Amino acid sequence: MLIAFSVAPSGTGNTDASVHDAVAAAVRVVRESGLAHRTTSMFTEVEGPDWDTVMDVVKRATEAVMPFGSRVSLVLKADIRPGYEGELDAKIDRLETAIEDSADR
Repeated sequence: MLIAFSVAPSGTGNTDASVHDAVAAAVRVVRESGLAHRTTSMFTEVEGPDWDTVMDVVKRATEAVMPFGSRVSLVLKADIRPGYEGELDAKIDRLETAIEDSADR
């Protein structure tokens, strides 16, 4: 199961509207989970064996952001494909192969 999520506080009181400290707290939870993951400028992707495992990490990451503002926003997208593992990288590998194959045509 793959989940891409973005979590950020609002009502932080920061004049520059920066949320990097809160995001760092969330990403720390993900990294400490031991699950396969990737963080980009907009989302963190997490791969795990089942709903409960992955959603526990998302919940704890969200809770880590709560102290940074008066409310928290969570955006979540899931790819639920039972029986598949390693899709965090495999999906990208298939995409790159398709791009290379289409360039050869």
